[in-house]
Amino acid sequence: MEHTTIAVDLAKSVFQVAVSHRAGCVDDERRLPRDRFLAFFAQQPPATIVLEACGSAHYWARQLQPLGHAVRLLPPHDVRPYVRRNKTDRTDAKGLLEANRNEEIHAVPVKTIEHQAIASLHRLRSTWLATRTARLNTIRGLLREFGIFIPVGAARVVPQVRAFLEESTAVPVALHTTLAAACDEIAGLEENMQAVERQLAVLAAAMPDVQLLQTVPGVGLLTGTALVALVADIRRFPSGRHFASYLGLTPREDSSALRRRLGAITKRGDVYVRMLLTHGARSVVWHAKAAAHPTPLQQWAVETERRRGRNVAAVAVANKLARIAWAVWVHHRPFAAEHRAA
Repeated sequence: MEHTTIAVDLAKSVFQVAVSHRAGCVDDERRLPRDRFLAFFAQQPPATIVLEACGSAHYWARQLQPLGHAVRLLPPHDVRPYVRRNKTDRTDAKGLLEANRNEEIHAVPVKTIEHQAIASLHRLRSTWLATRTARLNTIRGLLREFGIFIPVGAARVVPQVRAFLEESTAVPVALHTTLAAACDEIAGLEENMQAVERQLAVLAAAMPDVQLLQTVPGVGLLTGTALVALVADIRRFPSGRHFASYLGLTPREDSSALRRRLGAITKRGDVYVRMLLTHGARSVVWHAKAAAHPTPLQQWAVETERRRGRNVAAVAVANKLARIAWAVWVHHRPFAAEHRAA
């Protein structure tokens, strides 16, 4: 039976559409302005609509699904090899049609409004965190030019700068007002980040999956909410290793014939979530070394650090935490209960 597939190259104002009634053939091409986009699909019979999982893709997917269409979001890095010759809107749309025929390319689940709201809160907090770090480093670098050396750490910089501005004459008077304004800006950024964390805590209280993930060592409020917002449906991963691979925590393989070579981690997937898991893993390793009665996970973490070093151990523990999170999430059982059963 003939089935229609429609590929859409998303844009801000003009969308390129490629309609295919037969595999490998483009039967119709159109350029639609934003105000005619949904009206066009409302007149089409139920079809499979293929989009890149890029900016605004989840919004348009939520708008198209009530019209009776099945929407598939494909990862942009998997679509790119199918774009032939010069990169244009037409070739991008045709590349989407070809990529959709590859069964090994897995679609990205359409995020709900709630999941996108959580992801947006994380993005804002991450932006403010980067800005705060930049301001702190700038202040420390400027003061070094006047012989003032402040140790690394957000808790040290602002109080010491304010103290120098009040008591010391080493800092030129011309800089006092500007440095005080920079300190106020840093304090404002910290207040914004704390407000986001309070919002995330309120949202997490109504999300059983986040509360379940927080039973995993090294997974707190930020990591739990970020995982739920990113993954949405954990059952699309058949095993914990697939989940860890999706997060870029498995070794990169370079093998041929009888030679098998495993290298560093792939670093594919979401950088932010992988960073949160790695920081959580560092916390697990740190607490493991101070534990009076270490758990099997803590014993393994300490032994791995002894054999391979601090950084390799942190990444290895992050991989294991991802697998544990998958098991806890899929089976709906807290980690502590599973540990006792084992």
